[in-house]
Amino acid sequence: MLPFLATLIGPEAGLPLPLTRLKVLSWFSALLEYPPIKALLPIPILIALWPLVRRFFKSTWEELDAEARRLRLEAPLSEYDYRRPVACFAIVAIVLTLQEYYGGRGIYDTQLRPWLTELQAGGWHFIKIEKYDDLYSYGWWVFARVFGYVLVPLPVWKLLFPQDSLLDMGLRTKGFFSHLWIYGLCLAVVVPAMLIVSAQPDFGTYYPFYKLSSRSWFDFLVWETIYFCQFFALEMFFRGWILGALRRNFGAGAVFAMAVPYCMIHYGKPYLEANGAIVAGIVLGSLAMRTRSIYAGFLVHITVAFSMDFLSLWRRAALPHHFWG
Repeated sequence: MLPFLATLIGPEAGLPLPLTRLKVLSWFSALLEYPPIKALLPIPILIALWPLVRRFFKSTWEELDAEARRLRLEAPLSEYDYRRPVACFAIVAIVLTLQEYYGGRGIYDTQLRPWLTELQAGGWHFIKIEKYDDLYSYGWWVFARVFGYVLVPLPVWKLLFPQDSLLDMGLRTKGFFSHLWIYGLCLAVVVPAMLIVSAQPDFGTYYPFYKLSSRSWFDFLVWETIYFCQFFALEMFFRGWILGALRRNFGAGAVFAMAVPYCMIHYGKPYLEANGAIVAGIVLGSLAMRTRSIYAGFLVHITVAFSMDFLSLWRRAALPHHFWG
C-alpha cells in the first residue's frame, strides 16, 4: 500500500498535495497499477458487462438450447451419446498440450535452427539465418498452430463422425454480409478499450511478438501475414470446430465451454488482455453460433491484432522507415 500512497503524498514532510496539483491521469494510472486493484479490477467489469452480453445474445442462446433439446429427442441413442464431448475435449487437451511443449520456439532453437544452418552452409544462401532467425522461429510457431488447430482436429473428427459436415464447423459463407453490422458494433466497443490498454506500460514491451517488425516494412508485413494465418487457424479451432462438435450436446453451453480454454491460451499475455479474452470468447463464440460462420470474427480478430501491433510501434516511434531492412 505504501508505494501507492507515495504517489499521492507531497515532498513536504509527507503532507498531501493540494487537490489542484494532482494530475488525474497520473493518479488513475497509479491506481490501476496497484497490484490488489489491478488484480480485482476485471471482476466488476465482467459483472457489469454480463447483463449487456446476456441481453444481446439471450435469444441466440435459447435457440441453441432448443435445438439441442430437439436433437436429443429425435436422434437415436447410438447417434447421440457421450462420445462427442469426450472426443472433443480429449482432442482439445491433446492439441493444446502438444502446442505448449512442442509448438513453441524452443523446438526451433534445438531442432530447426541447426538444420537451416546446415542448409545455408550447403549453398542455400537465400535462407539468411543470421538476418531472419527470429522470423523463422515465429514461422514454426505459426505452423504448429495451424497444424494443431486445423490439420489435426478436422480430419480426426471426420474419421470419428463421418456423418458430420465440416462446412458446419463455421465454414459456410451464406449470410456473411448480412451479419457484418454485428461485427462492426463489436469493433466499435473493442477499439476504444484497445486504445486504453495500449497505454499500459506492459503493452509496448509485449507487442509485436516479432521484435524486429520495426526493422523494415518487409519484416512487418511478413510477420502480420503469418500472424493472420495463426488467427484463422485459431478461429477455426475455437469458434468453428469446438462449437460445431459440442453444439448438439451442449447447446448454448458450448460457447461457455469453449471460452475456458480460449481464455487460458492467453496466459502470459498482459493481465487485462487475458481477462478480456473471457468476454471475447463468449461474444465471438455466440456470434459464430448465430451466424454459423467464423469469417467475420476472423476479420475482427486480425483487425484488432494488426492495430495492437501498429499502435505499439507507433507509441514507441518505432514504425519502419524502409521497405527492406
